[in-house]
Amino acid sequence: MPRRAGGGRVPDGRSLRADRRRVRVLVHAAVATALAGALLTGSAEAARTPPRTGFETAAGARWTSPAGERSLLAALAGRGDGASVERIGTTEQGRPLRLVRIGGRRPGALTVLLVCSQHGDEPAAREACLTMVRDLGYARDPATRDFLARTEILVIPTANPDGSAAGTRGNSDDVDINRDHIALRTAEGRAIAAVLRDHAPDVVYDLHEYGADAPYYDKDLTVLWPRSPNVDDRVRDESKLLAARYVRPAAGSAGHDSGIYGIWTDPVTGRPVKQTAGDGQERILRNAAGVKHAVALLVESRVDPLTDAERADPAVNNRRRVHSQLAGIKGLFSYVGERRGEIAAATAGSRAAGAVDRGPVLLGGADNEDPAPGDVLARPPCGYRLTAQGFAAVGDELALHEVTSRPDGDGVYVPLDQPARRLIQLLLDARASYHLINGQADTAC
Repeated sequence: MPRRAGGGRVPDGRSLRADRRRVRVLVHAAVATALAGALLTGSAEAARTPPRTGFETAAGARWTSPAGERSLLAALAGRGDGASVERIGTTEQGRPLRLVRIGGRRPGALTVLLVCSQHGDEPAAREACLTMVRDLGYARDPATRDFLARTEILVIPTANPDGSAAGTRGNSDDVDINRDHIALRTAEGRAIAAVLRDHAPDVVYDLHEYGADAPYYDKDLTVLWPRSPNVDDRVRDESKLLAARYVRPAAGSAGHDSGIYGIWTDPVTGRPVKQTAGDGQERILRNAAGVKHAVALLVESRVDPLTDAERADPAVNNRRRVHSQLAGIKGLFSYVGERRGEIAAATAGSRAAGAVDRGPVLLGGADNEDPAPGDVLARPPCGYRLTAQGFAAVGDELALHEVTSRPDGDGVYVPLDQPARRLIQLLLDARASYHLINGQADTAC
């Protein structure tokens, strides 16, 4: 390299090009560092900023899309703050069934399961659940954080993805999922049964919508507890209390009137006129959950528009439907927060009763309807025997129902003295309306 006057060197062309490359590298590194910092800052900010549902973005003019749900749940799970999303099944058309888990960090936490939109043409229930999990997942106030530390919230936000995509009540096989909680023939019903078995929720809250019939049946929100006569009295009492003292008052405080699902009432006197729905058949989730020892409640928002504004603008009607569901959920959480001890005692007592109860079991009836004489097993069997072939046909379903059995010769024996005592005869007795198989009753007690 030639020298400058005064002793310095004059850079040649190669040196100049090398210097320029070094400068460019340093500049690019600085820019990359700055961009990385900006991205990290943006990611941290995004993690703190709650995402909006498609329903909220459209101000109720449209429902959240499957892609919007997927994005919202991915953001929630990516926060690394105790929330998780897992796939619990796959529908006939290949859509995922998802379970969201939030909270439950302390020993002895109560577990609450919300099942949303079993009927695909009842979207307000799903929207309320998506909004609720987002709000809980991003909450920072001490009261909510303490509630979540003591409560595990489980949510199936879209219990019928195929029906939701098609706007149909049933799934892609045209099966009503809410009539499949005994037979468990659908992927959706089996996924819900597995959650009930694996997580043993203390409370099950089932969100739906209904069509009004004015003036006798047109409340903003209707509710119903498990009517099955096989539900433990302690569980049923807690379920009725949840409806009467928490969910309905919460709806009223939010400006929504409420009633009992399936019961028409005189608009002047408020007295019951007739019952059109809401029986005790255990294949419906509110009843199945109650028989499986959970405090349970069916909650239905009114689909039909109430006012001229709602008739003129469906978005106004949609917002009211979702708002009434969110008000009910607020009542649910108040109930859980205030009655933890009573809830735990009721569900534990129901489970324990199966091992010691020797009283009658019932194949029909409801809490407001006496069973027919043939539905009362005054001297129930000790258990039921199944052939090996019979057990092969229903063994998976019995396992999902948390029914235990033991080998018995060349077959299987299902004893009645277990927590599922009041469910077993509904599954295995030929006289039960929705039994899985005809088991051989063992009366040699």
